[in-house]
Amino acid sequence: MPDLELIGIDEIGHKDFVVIVSGLTAQGQKFILAVLPDRKKETVKTFLKALPPRQYNSIRRVCIDMNEGYCNAAQETLANAQVVVDRFHVAKQYRDCADQARKAEMKRLKQTLPESDYAQLKGAMWAFRKPWSALTEEQEVVLLRLFEQAPILKEVYVQREVLTNIFETHQSKAQAELALTQWLNRITDLGLKCFSSFVTTLDNWLDEITNYFIRRETSGFVEGLNNKIKVIKRHCYGIYNLGRLFQHIWLDVQGRRVLFAEH
Repeated sequence: MPDLELIGIDEIGHKDFVVIVSGLTAQGQKFILAVLPDRKKETVKTFLKALPPRQYNSIRRVCIDMNEGYCNAAQETLANAQVVVDRFHVAKQYRDCADQARKAEMKRLKQTLPESDYAQLKGAMWAFRKPWSALTEEQEVVLLRLFEQAPILKEVYVQREVLTNIFETHQSKAQAELALTQWLNRITDLGLKCFSSFVTTLDNWLDEITNYFIRRETSGFVEGLNNKIKVIKRHCYGIYNLGRLFQHIWLDVQGRRVLFAEH
């Protein structure tokens, strides 16, 4: 196996979680490294410590969701690696905050508006979830009606899009930290408490979140592999031995590449 600059740690499953550790080379080749039985920090640490020295020393970045166990395992084990929180997990959290505000306001409006006025807000959910540039003319009208009836949602919508723009903009880690700090100050000034859980996330994970801006790497390769693994896992229903499950996953994901390389 060649040197791995980036590894990703993520889980799949609902009740029966397994943790998938995957790697990416500088040339963009993907490798499945392990299927672990649980999400405990010590389980992840034990695996990382057992990596062959060449792979262990080559790892420079570890991409995770906001799982404290994964983060601590990487920081305590891989002294030369940066922990990077996946930007799409970050986006999901602040977008969920905005959507909860929309739901609360729609519930209020349903109770206070005449039925005919509320009916004019049909389709507001999908319009609210899209950036302004992606809206149809009809959706623009619906969204503007919503903002007239619930002005706070206009501020929520704008600040959500400001966050997205920060992550879409190519800038340094220091510039991103400043932009996010300024966003936090605006949220406080506007009194937008719907973002309070995301504010806590930024307080706890700012360094790891802004590490994304150094190389703009995400867990996209991890999610792609995980989706494929979910299908394999369904095909392997009834196989409870993790070693056998790993063999099935490895053969499906990497076996074809190894076979062709030998020929």
